[in-house]
Amino acid sequence: MSRTFARIVFALTAAFFAAFFLWPILQILKGGFIDADGRLTFEYLRVILANPIHRDTLANSFLIACATTALSLAIALPLAFVSDRFLFPGKNLLGSLVLIPMILPPFVGAIGIKQIFGQYGALNALLIRAGLFPEGWTFDWFAAAPFAGIALVQALSLYPIIYLNAVAALANIDPAMEEAAQNLGCTGARRFLKITLPLIQPGLFAGGTIVFIWSFTELGVPLVFDYARVASVQIFYGLKDIGGNPAPYALVALMLACTVALYALGKGVFGRGAHAMMAKATSASGGARPLPPARRRLCTALFAGVTLLAMLPHIGVLLVAFSSDWYAGVLPSGFTLENFRVALGHDLTVPAIANSLKFAGLSTLVDIVLGVAIACVVVRTRIAGRQVLDFLAMLPLAVPGLVLAFGYLAMSQEGKFFAFLNPVENPTVLLVIAYSVRRLPYVVRSAAAGFQQTSVTLEEAAQNLGASPLKATCKITLPLISANLIAGGLLAFAFAMLEVSDSLILAQKQAWYPITKAILELFQLLGDGKFIASALGVWAMAFLAVIIVSLGVLMGKKLGAIFRV
Repeated sequence: MSRTFARIVFALTAAFFAAFFLWPILQILKGGFIDADGRLTFEYLRVILANPIHRDTLANSFLIACATTALSLAIALPLAFVSDRFLFPGKNLLGSLVLIPMILPPFVGAIGIKQIFGQYGALNALLIRAGLFPEGWTFDWFAAAPFAGIALVQALSLYPIIYLNAVAALANIDPAMEEAAQNLGCTGARRFLKITLPLIQPGLFAGGTIVFIWSFTELGVPLVFDYARVASVQIFYGLKDIGGNPAPYALVALMLACTVALYALGKGVFGRGAHAMMAKATSASGGARPLPPARRRLCTALFAGVTLLAMLPHIGVLLVAFSSDWYAGVLPSGFTLENFRVALGHDLTVPAIANSLKFAGLSTLVDIVLGVAIACVVVRTRIAGRQVLDFLAMLPLAVPGLVLAFGYLAMSQEGKFFAFLNPVENPTVLLVIAYSVRRLPYVVRSAAAGFQQTSVTLEEAAQNLGASPLKATCKITLPLISANLIAGGLLAFAFAMLEVSDSLILAQKQAWYPITKAILELFQLLGDGKFIASALGVWAMAFLAVIIVSLGVLMGKKLGAIFRV
């Protein structure tokens, strides 16, 4: 690649991120720390911190994120270790089923969980039928403990991100290092804690950071649980005052500061460079090993049990979607396919599906063009500043989607430079940009991996035969890394289709609702709203399931590398 082309890519990417990543964040900081006279002030922040409601919401958000990350780690790490080290019946099938939670956005799963654990849900009906409680007894399990319910729903949905990273990290460990520790008497749990865990620490940090930031700023699940005592919901409710009230700005700025500070602290303490290791081929004893029959069955039971638990939200959504009525019963009183027909013909859902396809398709196209160009510059050139380009491309993974969405709304207010993009009239441009920025890291990761695995000598040979650097890249390298590009593009498209924060905040008129906002609006309707919302959620599940299966075929264990900060 020519240095001129690399510099053009660098300049265009820097301009794009300056306008649609840094500028929205600056608008948030300006709204939270600059007063009406243009002077720096911390009064808004002081008011936020002095308000016990805001203090409690921030503390709740932080604790929910910690609980979600800890639960996700507790679920994912044992599964990843067992999957990497042992052979057991059904390993391949169960290893694939572990990824099932990724086919459902967390807040849609919350609809199914509420139906199972609600006041007149399946669990209460089962307990009454078993004779443990009298007829008519009710108890809303998650209403009594919404904090635990939100953390559990999010953990069951997000733990595959840590699992994918842990499996990839374990697969890269040189067995000779563990064998050396065993020869010196370090065995069992001690060897895992002293040798294995430090070696896979960067991978765990990569996945854990994504889970923490995601759960810290999750908006959909608290809304479904009607739990307003978290910062994300307070910000959502404060959008109507965004034009004249600095409090939402200060709250968003504080949330951004928390995520960046925690990320930087974790990166400094836990995310330092990986340990140097010899190639795995230096040891012939590496790889999964067989177990005695009893332990094989135990491994199978572990995977099957976790998978069944993680599928509870999906089971709930499926049953609601197929039911004609479900009230105070273990199972629905009747089943129907009508909800699915209505979900694809409802006045709210048909435009929403078309909108999501349009927004996600355009954003994926932007991501592929930008992602390939950035990856090519980072991997194939030696221009100054290329690492800065790579850093910029990865930054959206460390900044909550809620923060960026609020920033886009702030920078497009009347009187601002980007007022012509105000989403009140038409959010298409801002939604496409928001989806593109949020999912660009996945395409960059996939494309960079492809460039690294493809020898540059192939391009050099084409150039020696008269092809220009750009033509050599397009004709030779891009076809060779097409699987990586398809994988990154599919992932970007799938997550854009089911994006929550950007969709809920930026799409303010029904004509422009994406799928996720339509699901939330339907769920809040009386009557058959939750049934139609669940049916639409099942259609979304089916769509994302196809994407995840395709990604697994294309990338295998390398899929975890996409979910790294």
